[in-house]
Amino acid sequence: MVALLGATTLVLVAVAPWVLPAAAGGKNLKSSQKVEVDIIDDNFILKWDRSDESLRSVTFSFDYQKSGTDNWIKLPGCQNITSTKCNFSSVKLNVYEEMKLRIRAEKENTSSWYEVDPFTPYNKAQIGPPEVHLEAEDKAIMIKISPPGTKNSVMWALDGSSFRYSLVIWKNSSSGEEEIENIYSIRKIYKLSPETTYCLKVKAALPVARKVGIYGPVYCIKTTVENELPPPENIEVSVQNQSCVLKWDYAYANVTFQVQWLHAFLKRNSMNHSYKWKQMPDCENVKTTQCVFPQNVFPKGIYFLRVQASDGNNTSFWSEEIKFDTEIQAFLPPPVLKVKPIGDSLHIHIDAPKESGSKPVNEDYPFTYEIIFWENTSNAERKFFKKETDFIVPNLKPLTVYCVKARAHTMDEKWNKSSAFSDVVFVETKPGNASNIWLIAGICTAIIAIVAVIYVVKVLLRCINYVFFPSPKPSSNIDEYFSEQPLKNLLLSTSEEQIEKCFIIENISTIATVEETNQTDEDHEKYSSQNCQDSGNYSNEDESESKTSEEL
Repeated sequence: MVALLGATTLVLVAVAPWVLPAAAGGKNLKSSQKVEVDIIDDNFILKWDRSDESLRSVTFSFDYQKSGTDNWIKLPGCQNITSTKCNFSSVKLNVYEEMKLRIRAEKENTSSWYEVDPFTPYNKAQIGPPEVHLEAEDKAIMIKISPPGTKNSVMWALDGSSFRYSLVIWKNSSSGEEEIENIYSIRKIYKLSPETTYCLKVKAALPVARKVGIYGPVYCIKTTVENELPPPENIEVSVQNQSCVLKWDYAYANVTFQVQWLHAFLKRNSMNHSYKWKQMPDCENVKTTQCVFPQNVFPKGIYFLRVQASDGNNTSFWSEEIKFDTEIQAFLPPPVLKVKPIGDSLHIHIDAPKESGSKPVNEDYPFTYEIIFWENTSNAERKFFKKETDFIVPNLKPLTVYCVKARAHTMDEKWNKSSAFSDVVFVETKPGNASNIWLIAGICTAIIAIVAVIYVVKVLLRCINYVFFPSPKPSSNIDEYFSEQPLKNLLLSTSEEQIEKCFIIENISTIATVEETNQTDEDHEKYSSQNCQDSGNYSNEDESESKTSEEL
């Protein structure tokens, strides 16, 4: 009976030996105990161990099965193999589909089949070393890298332009190494020494697939004799009045210059792009160390620029290439500020300007904004930096005019570009929270004071009415005697005094008469008909006298 025991392999799968009894008196035939699948680029290699080293005449055969099928097919290149290695690179496979393998040992009889764990070739594959071609100048080396795999590679057919490369370069006579990462298929190394041998090695990587290859062989090359005319140096691009100004440094006189440009995306292609460089308009046979060209010469994008010098007989090598970004390096407009007061704070919103109806610049490139503000009556400036485009500056002086301006900085330190400052915005803060509190307190105090005044006036009016305008209501007994004549208030009489008779009525049968004389008899006659009141009781003199006489 066949038995299976599991053991883990180092590379792909664990396979334990199956034992098949041989013919009568024969020896058990054992298959391999370990199978490894090595895939580097488009090379598919199978490796395994012999189960019994004493059996030299044993051969091995493999079958494979494609995903979605039940049929096993003989694996070309791996049939009746006497060694422990075979190559099946000739098989046309879909490298993105899963496949299966199985192996058996063969001699006078055969062992049972043993299946290898299924795998996907693309996931299993490793990136091999790329091919490198070198060209030397006096102070530079041009490196041209071909993608890993064959020219018609199946494994990397969809990844040719996605490869990134890393290289290590050093002087042949020195142990000091310099590593340069994340480069494209064509790269020029500058600032080298003439007539010096340099060595380098390169490896490839696929960042998206998270695959990193291995370094290839070492390549060495010697730089040439120093050229009579050096290349221009320190190339820079700036913007002045909607024009681009390209400047460079050069120590020699009586020379002319020319400028060329290239689309940056062409450097990602492994194809030779040396013939795709184009002449810059207005920058051919220039006798100065600068040239000016319109900003609208280039559509939005990224380009490379280079400069070459010539004296008529000799021509320099091309200068070091610089990257030219039409939106960042050439033109960085100032931001647009919108400032609104909110109490004793300022609400600031920053907008990037739009060019000819296109999208704002900061949709493609993030900025850091530098904001400066100061009081209109002072020169003391306050500065801060913000990545946000909408924020509030709190705790300012209320009812104060502030001046605000801002500019944008690119976040990429490599370019270190800054825009001009925006127009200054003047805005006055509103009353702050403290002013509002005082305003509310003042309104409350005024209301309380008004209520208090109204209350005091009301009380005072009551007192005046009580003293000067008492209620004229006599008692019922007095009404019987004084109902015929209306009552009058003597306190409001003229300045001339009068002689009056006042009667104090104690009861119906008793009347006391009090006579007072203050002025002349004439006055007595004049006011004799007036009523007199004491303790709220008034009486007519004549009537009183007649009635009194009758009672007596």
